[in-house]
Amino acid sequence: MSVIAHAVTGDGPPLLLLNGGLMTYAAWEPLAAPLAQTYRVIRCDFRGQLLSPGDPPSTLDGHATDLAALLDHLGERSVHVAGASFGALIGLVMAASRPARVRSLVAMTATERITPDMAEGGAELREACRAAAVGGDGRRVFDLISEATWSPAFRTAQAAMLAARREQIGLLPRSWFAGLEQLLAPLTDLDLRPLLPAIACPTLVVGGDADVTFPIEHSRALTAGIRGARLEIVAGGSHGLVIEHAPRVVGLIQEFVRDQDRAGAST
Repeated sequence: MSVIAHAVTGDGPPLLLLNGGLMTYAAWEPLAAPLAQTYRVIRCDFRGQLLSPGDPPSTLDGHATDLAALLDHLGERSVHVAGASFGALIGLVMAASRPARVRSLVAMTATERITPDMAEGGAELREACRAAAVGGDGRRVFDLISEATWSPAFRTAQAAMLAARREQIGLLPRSWFAGLEQLLAPLTDLDLRPLLPAIACPTLVVGGDADVTFPIEHSRALTAGIRGARLEIVAGGSHGLVIEHAPRVVGLIQEFVRDQDRAGAST
């Protein structure tokens, strides 16, 4: 199977950025550009996302296998990892199951498990994807995503951009919506709590206190489940805080990764 679509910029310690479920790696640009001044920044689309077409793996571990193959392709034995939402969940799985590949982990807007309320919201989104895959209005998918991801202030300030993006999503091929429905399927009853004690790398959990998708109490539970993990709460941070608060997120990643590289150099 081919290596997933990716881009590499910058030079320095390798830093792998992992997409949220509905992102494509171009969305990282506001963060990747400043990070690439210090790090070798690796971005990718998971299989089933826009630039890596094909059937997604049926488990998060399957995506971790794709990431390991990408790192092999790039000649990287181990990397710092920073993931948002879906990507953070895969980063957690990768850190637990393939510890030699993950130097440190920044898990942003993540959760330790999918609750029944979360599963209900996910089921509504997956149903909208199924409808769009057979000719329904794909803009309904965008509407559900926008409401769950962005703060009201962001939706107001970026109304024109979001309206244009809504129309673009509506024009995507049916196969994209089918792939998205498959991509989200492993989250239905996900419970990472049994894996968390196996995570030994330095871990920073970043949560937003206004996140309605994975509320902040789940960031706290995730932190408590990982030995030595640290929690950073972004005031007013929505589920889309990596975009809404990009400069703050860049600073958190830079500081955390720098600290881990310094600690490694001194041992």
